[in-house]
Amino acid sequence: CGLCSREVDSDIAGELCHQDDLYIHENCLYHASGMIQRGADEEGFYGFLLPDIREELKRVAKKKCCICRLPGASVTCRGRRCRRIFHFPCGIERGCISQFFGEFKSFCWKHRPAQRVRAMQQQPQSCLICLEGVAERPCYDTLVCPACTSAWFHRRCIQGQALSSALHHFRCPLCQNMDRFQEEMFRLGIKIPDRDAAWELDGSFEDFYEHHGACDAVQCLSPVGRQQAEANGPWRLLMCSSCGSRGTHPCCAGVEADTESWQCSDCSDTGTGEWCSHHRV
Repeated sequence: CGLCSREVDSDIAGELCHQDDLYIHENCLYHASGMIQRGADEEGFYGFLLPDIREELKRVAKKKCCICRLPGASVTCRGRRCRRIFHFPCGIERGCISQFFGEFKSFCWKHRPAQRVRAMQQQPQSCLICLEGVAERPCYDTLVCPACTSAWFHRRCIQGQALSSALHHFRCPLCQNMDRFQEEMFRLGIKIPDRDAAWELDGSFEDFYEHHGACDAVQCLSPVGRQQAEANGPWRLLMCSSCGSRGTHPCCAGVEADTESWQCSDCSDTGTGEWCSHHRV
């Protein structure tokens, strides 16, 4: 990366953007103090124009990181009268916090925001995610849900969950609070991507959302086959009202065409596939 001169895991530094001779980590780019998004989202890297990136590289070329003492430091602490500057990955290792909302502010280890919740363990707690032990009180490496104050977790663990669940699904693993939980995690430097969850994007649960669409009667009487599904009449598909995984045509089940609901043989009390006696009015 041109800004941090390091090879860092994407969970820490974000995507490594590459074009021409430029290699820049996503998170290094967003938190570089001299960078402004002047382009559209599809221009340059996330709206940061390539000429502006080159100018930023020149600006920080001789600025030394207060942590590793090497040049190229581009992240500035926003604490009052603080002059510390550092590389984004160095800041993560030293306990600095960089926020991923609003002005994308960064803070050194002395000026970083801390949890204000009054949560003290009554007995030794473990991280809800990895089940390993956590600190006795909230700190940089140990975070607590501000809503229930009963869910404790390591920073690295909840960050991993945030990257996977993303903005649409990220919530407290224990009390399921979303609004207050996300607000607090954002403030404490947890990156929550504005997208759907990773499992939705990779199609892992596509089969789960597919509706069954065939007649499962031992002998289907439909003249055009088991897949026939008309809107009304004897050849519409009735789905099992209990499991939803088996279907039948009313005619094939020997029930009236206007039958409202039906249970398959696995779900019915009699085990015979008897239909429920609910009809349309």
